[in-house]
Amino acid sequence: AALGLYFPRKEYLENVYIDEPAGMPLLRIHALKDSHEEVAHFHLCQNLIISRARSHENNWFQIREKTGVLYLSKSLDREDFNMLSVGNWMPLSKVMLYVFLSSHPFQEKECDSATRTTVFLSLINATAPACSSLTARQLCFTEMDLSFHIKENKPPGTFHQLQLPSVHHLCQNLSISYKLLAAEGVPFRYNENTTSVRVTQRLDREERERYELIAKCTVREGLREMQVEVPFLVNVLDEDDSPPFLPNGTDTADAVVEFNRKEGTVLATLAVYDADTTPIYPLESSRKKYTGTIITDDPWISETFRVEHIFDEIHFSPNGSQVRGTRHEY
Repeated sequence: AALGLYFPRKEYLENVYIDEPAGMPLLRIHALKDSHEEVAHFHLCQNLIISRARSHENNWFQIREKTGVLYLSKSLDREDFNMLSVGNWMPLSKVMLYVFLSSHPFQEKECDSATRTTVFLSLINATAPACSSLTARQLCFTEMDLSFHIKENKPPGTFHQLQLPSVHHLCQNLSISYKLLAAEGVPFRYNENTTSVRVTQRLDREERERYELIAKCTVREGLREMQVEVPFLVNVLDEDDSPPFLPNGTDTADAVVEFNRKEGTVLATLAVYDADTTPIYPLESSRKKYTGTIITDDPWISETFRVEHIFDEIHFSPNGSQVRGTRHEY
């Protein structure tokens, strides 16, 4: 399916300084597959969006179709900056680009329908700072938090690169290395040679919904060494792949009715658990997913009794980690 490929991040952020050289890599965007045979192709379609109302032809940014590296195709000078900033007194101008994804080389018409992610670029009215003036945090990580969404039941794949392409390009006299700190047995691998992180197996949200790791970076400059650690979070996105289950295996309940019961008396209850979904809002859509029925041919029974459906979020704890689900009570 053309919509199989997907981005593990909803958005990317990066800074662009005046007079950085053409060819300078800015950031790397990754895609994950829906099936093994898919090949990801990246593409920029639209203009730059400068503010909600304005857009401008994109003359400065390109993406490598096969690798997802976004780079400067032309140096951005002060004149360009003034044209792209809403007023040239601004020290910074934010522009927005859409990166599109397809499983085959792009045709222009696909830009409207294809899967996309947003790149926010902060254009800074200054030349790039000297590497020696940057903190370890700035050399190691962008302002983006390292938070990713990976769909359950999908093939393994690389979803992030820790090394910042722009810093690697500009600060070659610094040694910057990374580690991914994680509990034993988590399904993620860090590759020291490429600084990339991959998910190594299909994930199952009903087993675990969230992984909390730590990315650690060490910067060495001569004898000086600095270290910085940031959270690295992976959320597993649900696919409706587990049938609901009955906690005690029965899907019917018998009700014994005595005389003089008041209206509203509860006569019998039945519970259904669904580990797959959490209560969906609007609530009516959760209500429609299951219905409770009184099985009878007697119209008096149908008029006199009714089934009420209430549901709430519960937590299951497979393997000691908390996973959200829903309990439906009738």
